[in-house]
Amino acid sequence: MAALVIPAVASAAGLSDISNQDAVAGLKEALTRGSRAAVARLGVEDGFFRNDSVKIALPPSLRRVEAVMRSIGMDRQADDLVLRMNRAAEAAVPEARTLLVDAVKKMSVQDAKGVLTGGDDAATQYFKRTTTEPLAKRFLPIVKRAMAKVKAAEKYNEIAASGAKFGLVKEEDANLEDYVTRRALDGLFVTIAGEEKKIRQDPAGAASAVIRRVFGALRN
Repeated sequence: MAALVIPAVASAAGLSDISNQDAVAGLKEALTRGSRAAVARLGVEDGFFRNDSVKIALPPSLRRVEAVMRSIGMDRQADDLVLRMNRAAEAAVPEARTLLVDAVKKMSVQDAKGVLTGGDDAATQYFKRTTTEPLAKRFLPIVKRAMAKVKAAEKYNEIAASGAKFGLVKEEDANLEDYVTRRALDGLFVTIAGEEKKIRQDPAGAASAVIRRVFGALRN
């Protein structure tokens, strides 16, 4: 295995007593645990809908449409649309478990070095680089199936498509299924970042001895 050279002086001093193999093993175990915890938290009923940090609302450019719906007595339809968007995300997120774990397994020593010495969200950025595209491909069909049951979703797409032609709606927000898929990914990565930050700030609280050693050394 190539040498895991840590450029930061303090980190190098802290990791000097830990073998490259243990450092990479500790990192991979931490990332696997953190990603699984994020998926478990979000991939259940109300994982998005009752979680203010990731709850999916209509795009800002379509809030006016929501206001119109409510003004003409369509509160129930507007509420149902938002609920179904979040239910679609909750149904899709479990698909991430395998891809995230595979990304950890494929992590190179160079990747590990960058994550270990990076900021509080270095691991999250690694996941974004390596999994965003395949995750979107896994999420989208599930989101489409979930949203197909919502009549208001068709109306949203009609209104959004018209708005996009006149520059009133962002092109990326013109299709509800694409929008929900993107926001589901955003929520997943926000939650992974939270798990990563917890491990970095409190390695002593980790269940694994090797995680405590590696991340504890980085704080020395």
